[in-house]
Amino acid sequence: VDPIRDMQIINGELNAKDKQALAKIIAELDSQIKRFNKKEAKEEREVMDRVEKLLVAGVAVRDGEWKAADIEWLNKHHFMTAKPIVYLVNIGAEEYKTKKNKWLPKIAQWVSENGGGPIVPYSADYESEVLKTAGSPDKESRDKTAAELGAPTMIHKIVNTGYKALNLIHYFTAGEDEVKCWTIREGTKAPGAAGVIHTDF
Repeated sequence: VDPIRDMQIINGELNAKDKQALAKIIAELDSQIKRFNKKEAKEEREVMDRVEKLLVAGVAVRDGEWKAADIEWLNKHHFMTAKPIVYLVNIGAEEYKTKKNKWLPKIAQWVSENGGGPIVPYSADYESEVLKTAGSPDKESRDKTAAELGAPTMIHKIVNTGYKALNLIHYFTAGEDEVKCWTIREGTKAPGAAGVIHTDF
């Protein structure tokens, strides 16, 4: 087991995937510039040049410095290393209860040196034990059981951290017979939120 090596391998594979995608994007842009000489294509090409420099240096696209106009071009291509990242660190049940794991400080240091990001230590074994003992997935039962077993459940924190990283929020609609929860991007105005409901229908 070597989580540092594993993170290096995963990041390397994501970087390689982005380089592969970028090569095709640049080739297409160069063709468009040669044929039509459009201003928009030149602007996009300039942004892609900066993406290429980051990837060659082993830096994730999300860690570059981008203006709002740059982000419009980046969003068009869905680069893997542009996406938000959350580090979920699965450790043993006893290690989780005692909050002692030899890898956690090393993982925290590596994450800090490689762009940063939220780190959530948890134990899949412990969460399974909590759910099995509680006999119900609802929050109140799980929280009560976790307290009795000696450590809090991290399911709520994992979900909330993921939502925050993706810039998502909940909103609720209420009728006579039910209340429903919807997921939207933070800052979405009412017409956009309504669109989520109609799309679900």
